[in-house]
Amino acid sequence: MISGRKTVILTGATGFLGSHLMITLLQKGHHLQVLGRPGKERSLRERVLNLLNWFCAGHFADRVTPFETDFTKTDLGLSPKEYARLCAAEPMVIHCAADTSFAERNRQRVMALNVHALEGILELVKNSNASFFHYFSTAYAAGAAAGVVRELPVSGDRFHNAYEESKALAESNVSRYCKNISAPYTIIRPTIVYGDSLSGRSLKFNALYSPVKSMRLIKDIYLHDLQQNGGAKSAQYGIFIDADGYLHLPVRIFLPHQGFINLIPVDHFSAAAMAIIGNPTAGRIYHISSDTPTDMETLASYTERFLLLKGLHVVYHLPAPNTAFNPPEELFDHFLKPYYSYLSDTRCFEKKNTDEVTGGLTPPAFTFEIFARCMEYARSVEWGKAFRNF
Repeated sequence: MISGRKTVILTGATGFLGSHLMITLLQKGHHLQVLGRPGKERSLRERVLNLLNWFCAGHFADRVTPFETDFTKTDLGLSPKEYARLCAAEPMVIHCAADTSFAERNRQRVMALNVHALEGILELVKNSNASFFHYFSTAYAAGAAAGVVRELPVSGDRFHNAYEESKALAESNVSRYCKNISAPYTIIRPTIVYGDSLSGRSLKFNALYSPVKSMRLIKDIYLHDLQQNGGAKSAQYGIFIDADGYLHLPVRIFLPHQGFINLIPVDHFSAAAMAIIGNPTAGRIYHISSDTPTDMETLASYTERFLLLKGLHVVYHLPAPNTAFNPPEELFDHFLKPYYSYLSDTRCFEKKNTDEVTGGLTPPAFTFEIFARCMEYARSVEWGKAFRNF
């Protein structure tokens, strides 16, 4: 159990999940030593303070000590004095920092941060005699597995992208290293996390947001053609605005097969993660996932309703080589391709360990009201452009 005013070392505090963990830990009364890189224009301290203010939690600033670090260097790039200070409190270490890029062209960068840089964090666990190490992975470290994914070490060797592969390798390294030094650890695997289900607020706008943002951009292209250019281009593809103000946009969304999208809101993620951190069993793997995932047809219908569209049609097979795409379909397919495996997912994620420690905590159903709340917030902050200070 976490008790008293525990010192916690946290990586990834300026990221989406890490920032929510930072706030929740501070609300529980803990002191945080935050490890991270400076931004291009702002120091780590400035970035953390800006985040605290975004959460309306600036009053916690005196319990956060930032350490500008380089995970690839000896002693994380810190001076001997700073590193000794970091190790002195026998802290709990939470590693949430990660490169989440799916693109194959970024493989080297993803492996460098998610796998190779992990060595410095694990040495910190040993040198600080950490009371516990919590490693945040992803449920998709299971890779191209099918059926039920157990809360067990990854056994497959086929992955959809470099990110999944890097997380599977990192999990193996964490388990092996911590067992060798007898350090207690957990591996925590969330599925796809979106914004706060109650407020709609979020700091990141990928995953769930990407299809909606992409469709909004496509809609704007054809609205401009219809409203400013007479609509000649739109008419070629049966695109028009009806009497109710809906844009008819015929777009087939091709997915390899029928499946689901496993979504959890960040407020549920934070609550489940803190329950695990508060009462962990060493060596266990925990899934944070939904028992009632949604599907692409539901997401398409929500998108139509939110953006005042008609014409989206989900097709559960990949297009034949000679299939003719209209321009909106070509654009949307390009935007969506990195996410295909997550939009028609046949995997389901066991969460027996998680249910045991959370008392069966479940995320709210993914309703249109929650969807609209989140997308309206994303639109209000220009899909994250307002967050350059972080």
